[in-house]
Amino acid sequence: MPSFGAEIPFVHELGFTLRKMEGGQSELHYTARPEHLNSFGVTHGGASMTLLDVTMAVAARSVQADMGVVTVEMKTSFMQPARGALVARGRLLHRTSQMAFTEGHIYDAEGRLCAHATGTFKYMRRKSAPDAGGAGETVLVTD
Repeated sequence: MPSFGAEIPFVHELGFTLRKMEGGQSELHYTARPEHLNSFGVTHGGASMTLLDVTMAVAARSVQADMGVVTVEMKTSFMQPARGALVARGRLLHRTSQMAFTEGHIYDAEGRLCAHATGTFKYMRRKSAPDAGGAGETVLVTD
Protein backbone atom coordinates (compact mmCIF):
# COMPACT_ATOMS: atom_id res chain seq x y z
CA MET A 1 0.00 0.00 0.00
CA PRO A 2 1.42 3.46 -0.89
CA SER A 3 2.56 5.88 1.81
CA PHE A 4 1.23 9.40 2.34
CA GLY A 5 4.89 10.51 2.51
CA ALA A 6 4.34 12.33 5.81
CA GLU A 7 2.93 11.32 9.18
CA ILE A 8 -0.47 13.00 9.56
CA PRO A 9 -1.90 12.11 12.99
CA PHE A 10 -5.46 13.25 12.17
CA VAL A 11 -5.56 11.11 9.00
CA HIS A 12 -4.22 8.16 11.01
CA GLU A 13 -6.90 8.73 13.68
CA LEU A 14 -9.68 8.73 11.09
CA GLY A 15 -8.31 5.58 9.46
CA PHE A 16 -7.92 6.72 5.84
CA THR A 17 -5.93 4.34 3.64
CA LEU A 18 -4.09 5.47 0.54
CA ARG A 19 -4.57 3.25 -2.51
CA LYS A 20 -3.27 5.50 -5.33
CA MET A 21 -1.01 8.55 -5.60
CA GLU A 22 0.35 8.99 -9.11
CA GLY A 23 0.11 11.10 -12.23
CA GLY A 24 -2.20 13.73 -10.79
CA GLN A 25 -4.65 11.18 -9.40
CA SER A 26 -5.38 9.78 -5.95
CA GLU A 27 -7.63 7.25 -4.31
CA LEU A 28 -8.31 6.83 -0.61
CA HIS A 29 -10.58 4.40 1.24
CA TYR A 30 -12.42 5.10 4.49
CA THR A 31 -15.06 3.48 6.64
CA ALA A 32 -16.38 5.74 9.37
CA ARG A 33 -16.28 4.35 12.89
CA PRO A 34 -19.29 4.99 15.19
CA GLU A 35 -17.64 8.10 16.65
CA HIS A 36 -17.37 9.57 13.11
CA LEU A 37 -21.11 9.43 12.45
CA ASN A 38 -23.64 12.24 12.78
CA SER A 39 -26.98 12.09 14.59
CA PHE A 40 -28.57 10.40 11.52
CA GLY A 41 -26.09 7.51 11.72
CA VAL A 42 -24.17 8.40 8.53
CA THR A 43 -20.62 9.69 8.03
CA HIS A 44 -20.34 13.18 9.52
CA GLY A 45 -19.93 15.94 6.93
CA GLY A 46 -16.74 17.09 8.64
CA ALA A 47 -15.19 13.64 8.18
CA SER A 48 -16.27 13.63 4.53
CA MET A 49 -14.76 17.09 4.01
CA THR A 50 -11.52 15.95 5.61
CA LEU A 51 -11.47 12.91 3.32
CA LEU A 52 -11.96 15.17 0.29
CA ASP A 53 -9.31 17.64 1.50
CA VAL A 54 -6.72 14.87 1.94
CA THR A 55 -7.70 13.19 -1.34
CA MET A 56 -7.24 16.41 -3.30
CA ALA A 57 -3.98 17.25 -1.50
CA VAL A 58 -2.62 13.79 -2.37
CA ALA A 59 -3.57 14.32 -6.04
CA ALA A 60 -1.72 17.66 -5.96
CA ARG A 61 1.36 16.08 -4.35
CA SER A 62 1.34 13.07 -6.68
CA VAL A 63 3.26 14.99 -9.34
CA GLN A 64 5.93 16.18 -6.88
CA ALA A 65 5.91 14.09 -3.71
CA ASP A 66 8.83 15.95 -2.10
CA MET A 67 6.65 19.07 -1.76
CA GLY A 68 4.00 19.64 0.86
CA VAL A 69 0.72 21.40 0.19
CA VAL A 70 -1.56 23.55 2.31
CA THR A 71 -5.23 24.15 1.61
CA VAL A 72 -6.01 27.66 0.39
CA GLU A 73 -9.66 27.16 -0.52
CA MET A 74 -12.17 24.33 -0.68
CA LYS A 75 -15.81 24.06 -1.75
CA THR A 76 -17.87 20.96 -1.02
CA SER A 77 -21.29 19.86 -2.23
CA PHE A 78 -23.10 16.94 -0.59
CA MET A 79 -25.38 14.94 -2.90
CA GLN A 80 -26.55 12.18 -0.54
CA PRO A 81 -25.61 10.57 2.78
CA ALA A 82 -22.26 8.78 2.84
CA ARG A 83 -22.87 5.31 4.29
CA GLY A 84 -20.55 2.38 4.83
CA ALA A 85 -17.24 1.88 3.04
CA LEU A 86 -16.30 4.96 1.04
CA VAL A 87 -13.92 5.52 -1.87
CA ALA A 88 -12.58 9.01 -2.55
CA ARG A 89 -10.91 9.89 -5.85
CA GLY A 90 -8.97 13.07 -6.51
CA ARG A 91 -7.65 14.67 -9.66
CA LEU A 92 -5.19 17.48 -10.32
CA LEU A 93 -6.88 19.77 -12.84
CA HIS A 94 -4.16 22.42 -13.27
CA ARG A 95 -0.86 23.27 -11.70
CA THR A 96 1.44 26.27 -11.59
CA SER A 97 4.80 26.44 -9.85
CA GLN A 98 3.10 27.43 -6.60
CA MET A 99 -0.55 26.41 -6.84
CA ALA A 100 -2.62 23.28 -7.56
CA PHE A 101 -6.26 23.25 -8.62
CA THR A 102 -8.03 19.97 -7.87
CA GLU A 103 -11.34 18.15 -7.59
CA GLY A 104 -12.46 15.20 -5.51
CA HIS A 105 -15.39 12.81 -5.30
CA ILE A 106 -16.65 10.43 -2.62
CA TYR A 107 -18.55 7.28 -3.63
CA ASP A 108 -20.34 4.79 -1.39
CA ALA A 109 -20.05 0.99 -1.66
CA GLU A 110 -22.72 0.92 -4.39
CA GLY A 111 -20.81 3.47 -6.49
CA ARG A 112 -23.21 6.35 -5.81
CA LEU A 113 -21.72 9.85 -5.73
CA CYS A 114 -22.08 11.20 -2.19
CA ALA A 115 -19.99 14.39 -2.29
CA HIS A 116 -17.95 16.52 -4.71
CA ALA A 117 -15.35 19.16 -3.93
CA THR A 118 -12.95 21.52 -5.60
CA GLY A 119 -9.83 22.73 -3.87
CA THR A 120 -6.89 25.08 -4.31
CA PHE A 121 -3.58 24.19 -2.66
CA LYS A 122 -0.28 26.02 -2.28
CA TYR A 123 2.90 24.01 -2.76
CA MET A 124 5.33 24.34 0.15
CA ARG A 125 8.94 23.24 0.40
CA ARG A 126 9.76 20.74 3.13
CA LYS A 127 12.77 21.44 5.31
CA SER A 128 14.29 19.43 8.15
CA ALA A 129 14.63 21.36 11.41
CA PRO A 130 16.39 20.14 14.58
CA ASP A 131 14.32 19.76 17.72
CA ALA A 132 15.56 19.91 21.31
CA GLY A 133 16.66 16.27 21.21
CA GLY A 134 18.81 16.78 18.13
CA ALA A 135 16.65 14.72 15.75
CA GLY A 136 15.17 16.42 12.70
CA GLU A 137 11.49 16.98 12.15
CA THR A 138 9.84 18.04 8.90
CA VAL A 139 8.40 21.54 8.76
CA LEU A 140 6.81 23.49 5.94
CA VAL A 141 8.67 26.61 4.86
CA THR A 142 6.67 29.59 3.63
CA ASP A 143 8.18 32.03 1.19
